[in-house]
Amino acid sequence: MPNSVTVERSPIEQYLRKQQELETPVARFAQRHDAGGPAMEPYYRDLIPLTQPQPGEQYAFEVDLDACTGCKACVSACHSLNGLEDEETWRDVGLVVGGDRAAPYQQTVTTACHHCEDPGCMHGCPVLAYEKDDVTGIVRHLDDQCIGCQYCVLKCPYDVPKFSERLGIVRKCDMCHGRLAEGEAPACVQACPTQAIRISIVSKTAPQADAPANRDFLTAAPDPDYTRPTTRYVSERPIPDNVRAADAAALRPQHAHTPLVVMLTLTQAAVGLQTAAALAGHPLGVELVSALLLAAGLTASILHLGRPLGAWRAFLGLRRSWLSREIVLFGGYAPAFFGLLAVHHVFTPLPSMLWVPLTVLGWLGVASSMMIYHDTHRRFWHWPRTTLRFFGVAVTALLAGLALLPGDGVWPLLAASALVLKLAGEFAPLLSSHRSVPTRLMRGPLSGWACARALWGGAAVFTWLFAAVLASPALAAAGVGLFLAGELCERVLFFKAVDAPKMPGGFTA
Repeated sequence: MPNSVTVERSPIEQYLRKQQELETPVARFAQRHDAGGPAMEPYYRDLIPLTQPQPGEQYAFEVDLDACTGCKACVSACHSLNGLEDEETWRDVGLVVGGDRAAPYQQTVTTACHHCEDPGCMHGCPVLAYEKDDVTGIVRHLDDQCIGCQYCVLKCPYDVPKFSERLGIVRKCDMCHGRLAEGEAPACVQACPTQAIRISIVSKTAPQADAPANRDFLTAAPDPDYTRPTTRYVSERPIPDNVRAADAAALRPQHAHTPLVVMLTLTQAAVGLQTAAALAGHPLGVELVSALLLAAGLTASILHLGRPLGAWRAFLGLRRSWLSREIVLFGGYAPAFFGLLAVHHVFTPLPSMLWVPLTVLGWLGVASSMMIYHDTHRRFWHWPRTTLRFFGVAVTALLAGLALLPGDGVWPLLAASALVLKLAGEFAPLLSSHRSVPTRLMRGPLSGWACARALWGGAAVFTWLFAAVLASPALAAAGVGLFLAGELCERVLFFKAVDAPKMPGGFTA
């Protein structure tokens, strides 16, 4: 065989072959980075997770209290990116104070929506305008579904949803879910100069389990057991047991919600008068007054909505929202009452048994109204107080309706007695030494409303007492007018004197 011949490669071919065996500078840098880590690694961290939450987990805000300076860069960034109105904020900065003279404690706190595990806003909405994402756990508000009833504002213990007068809807933080989906940090996270805010992944079953210092969510914040907020507030410093919000002692009269004042008072009085008429043989005058009050009350309720044309969707939340149940109950009660009233007095008298389901429906409507406010978990609206006020109006109106009929003076006397008991229950807290927020409000900024309520109520009591002595239906009717005036004042106090929970705010003047 002939000897093999070795063919030498040209220099260019040798260089190309050698280049294929060498690592690129980028590859060498990547290997060195993975092996040793960057020199500045102790001074930075990822602001958002690089992976999506697994089943049983969700995204959550994490706030490093030690890093928060209260600069409000997060507030400005959130406002700018989301195009909020001048007075609208989805993120706020507050202050908590505590400790003692030897070791005082002061800490700024940045807060936004906590994207709760069991969000009260979502469960209260009558039109299902809230949804909690199954993957990320973010609680989103669906603007196109909202009718502006503002019940979510009452249900949220952290004062998160904000009502826009211009748009007629409520809006809130959505954790910039669009940015997160593209791998970008939310506006507040990205804007914080000290990296005090980040997005973390927490367990849905124990959202505070990983918090190293404050396992109880945030001291001086509303009780987390209600909605189970997921925001984690971490700190290396010990937090004193007596820490409180800087504005904890501030008196803040709440919004009066005038349409609701009128609606609640008149619908409850209408149910009482309708019941009285059913018991007394359907006198036309009493039933007409009841129908007029009911129509006026339901008309006023429409004025409370930011988008009343969407109110027909209120049945969507029937399974979980007491507001939805109230709307459905009174939505059935009113036309049934008006229809039976017309048939009974225009065509032919109806048997008494036909009025029983109607009456039951009306009282169920009053009960649902009571549950709407009890379900907000606000102490001033707990069911004993709210039952006294709401059913007190209906029962007193029932007795007053019977007092409008000719006869002896027992019914005006009973109406006066019922109103005295109601007044005693309302004003008893004012006479105690307990300095609750509603008591302080009614003794202070709302004292004028409290006096007006007492004067109108007292005038109704004395008018009914005179009606009982004189057996005068005319005086009894005058007493009904005074009674309604007093109840309107009471309902204003019901809304304005409530101690509305919220996250810590700053010092107030």
